Amino acid sequence: MAEIFEGLPKVEYKGAQSKDALAFKYYDADKIVLGKTMSEQLKFAMAWWHNLSATGTDMFGPGTADKRFGAVAAGTMDHAHAKVEAGFEFMDKLGLEYFAFHDVDLVPEAEDISETNKRLDEIVDHIAEKQASSGKKLLWGTANMFSNPRYMNGAGSSNSAEVFCFAAAQVKKVLDITVKLGGKGYTFWGGREGYETLLNTNVGFEQENIAALMRMAVEYGRSIGFNGDFYIEPKPKEPMKHQYDFDAATAAGFLKKFGLDKDFRLNIEANHATLAGHTFQHDLRVAAVEGLFGSVDANQGDLLLGWDTDEFPFNVYETTFAMYEILKAGGFTNGGLNFDSKTRRPSYTYEDMFKSFILGMDSFALGLIKAAAIIEDGRIDAFVKDRYASYETTEYGRKIRNGSATLTELAAVAEGLGTPALPGSGRQEELQSIVNQVLFG
Repeated sequence: MAEIFEGLPKVEYKGAQSKDALAFKYYDADKIVLGKTMSEQLKFAMAWWHNLSATGTDMFGPGTADKRFGAVAAGTMDHAHAKVEAGFEFMDKLGLEYFAFHDVDLVPEAEDISETNKRLDEIVDHIAEKQASSGKKLLWGTANMFSNPRYMNGAGSSNSAEVFCFAAAQVKKVLDITVKLGGKGYTFWGGREGYETLLNTNVGFEQENIAALMRMAVEYGRSIGFNGDFYIEPKPKEPMKHQYDFDAATAAGFLKKFGLDKDFRLNIEANHATLAGHTFQHDLRVAAVEGLFGSVDANQGDLLLGWDTDEFPFNVYETTFAMYEILKAGGFTNGGLNFDSKTRRPSYTYEDMFKSFILGMDSFALGLIKAAAIIEDGRIDAFVKDRYASYETTEYGRKIRNGSATLTELAAVAEGLGTPALPGSGRQEELQSIVNQVLFG
């Protein structure tokens, strides 16, 4: 097939002083950071839905970007095959090793699910051929169970058992595809797993059904040889007013309540964390503390806008704090950094697609470099350790930590202490100054 991104070169690392807009300034795939190459630490992935499918359509107007990639018409199998060719050429030119998809990103959905599955089989064979010749890998697959009108009330959470069966069929098919393409993840993004009003909703019933669908997915996935991670991707709202996977803490509680935490991890998205009123760093930390950190959808939101804008990340404070949490959590195993990001509506050219990924990859590469520098500097970690030192240096502190203390015993300690001293200063401003020094010093 003819070159699709004609005139756009393979993107190379040229260093921070380069003025070449089509070159990496910070992402040097082979550079060693904390014992691993950048490519191993970051594991960048292309989101099929935004990069190959999103045209800039919004509620106020049609798309601005032509993403037919040489096909005569969008929404055809000819177009589906063109997207495969475009996707693998794009990944090759950007040095991306991974991709992620929804089922209906790959092919146009038919009226009959059997026909949709035939289309998927055809396109998956094409993808497998491209993988064999390129070495590209599937990060994770997922089923789109939110766009079709039948999912107006969710999939697992639907009030209709018939709709639940359709959801199960989609999950089964995508698990088959994920195994065939060698994927190490399957994601449940509960796009409509929630409610608009409690007046017509049985919350406990719906949560039990969501858990049942997830349990079936695990049982089937393991039976066909899927040995990767299942993911929940927390999001508090949009499109539903309230979604059951509100944030990392809520999703962790759900997994543990229903005994799913042995197979599931969390796929944390930056923009979803901020919609929940948290920082990206917060949800990453909570996922790690719960032992459920898995993967990341890399983007950022606009804090002046109250919806999921899915912008390419450029805030280096955010990427630094994110990579600090990821490194402290032990880094990625089956997961990676999937760019669930889309170019802005006025950025509609092929060149804009390339420059957007360069921005995102450089932002996270710089975040990785600076996060590693904070860890190697050691002052922040040392301060945090010292801040809780009384739990190690006193007998009663040690007993509190090992669970042997009693209220009576600690009350006696308090009486002997008299008026306790104030806790040591949090020194927040000093620590923020250290971050600035590492970033810009």
